[in-house]
Amino acid sequence: MKDDPKWSVKLTSRAEKAIRNRKIQPTVKKLAFLLMKELELLGPMRSDWDNFGPINDYYHCHIKKGRPTYVVCWRADKKSKEIEVFYVGTHEGAPY
Repeated sequence: MKDDPKWSVKLTSRAEKAIRNRKIQPTVKKLAFLLMKELELLGPMRSDWDNFGPINDYYHCHIKKGRPTYVVCWRADKKSKEIEVFYVGTHEGAPY
């Protein structure tokens, strides 16, 4: 039995810029990278993360609770096994 290939995870320029922002705590950056590694290895359904859920045609989850709460949003193309992370930032600025 063949193993399924890993998913390809890419960041939009907006998400990449947000992760590089010096204002974001190092812990939040580490959690964002951990989530992206899980997305690559296990796919877009990450129900083990807080507040995971689909919204319209994309997914989101909270990577850090508290004030401010940080979220990550992504889209998945199951056919091509590509995931696009398009938002990393505070809950208040999230696109939903």
